[in-house]
Amino acid sequence: MTKTLTNSDLAQFTGTEQLYRHSLVRHIVYTDGARHVAQAGEAYWLLDKIACAQLEPHVSREEFQLWTLTVNQDLSAELVCTDGNEVTVTSEKISFTDFPLPVIKLYVVNNTILVPSEY
Repeated sequence: MTKTLTNSDLAQFTGTEQLYRHSLVRHIVYTDGARHVAQAGEAYWLLDKIACAQLEPHVSREEFQLWTLTVNQDLSAELVCTDGNEVTVTSEKISFTDFPLPVIKLYVVNNTILVPSEY
């Protein structure tokens, strides 16, 4: 399957018609836009990382979370969660990813993972 995720696709998500329950962390849901990221970018692993981080008290107590995945030219990456005010809550280095975009941002608000245009 060819990855077809683009920033212009993501900008079209301005709300959600359905919420999807995360299969591992049942109190976390995600929107149509986040589902599109997972499907078109073959990145369910990204939703898993964000959802599983919600099991850590220092992460889950943040009411607003900005998650940024930055992919480097060598296909390593860094996933960083901030509180929206540039204070890092948690971060992780990823040794390899074939995620199709150089940068993507996702929010977590009220136990819901969403793309910024859906906020």
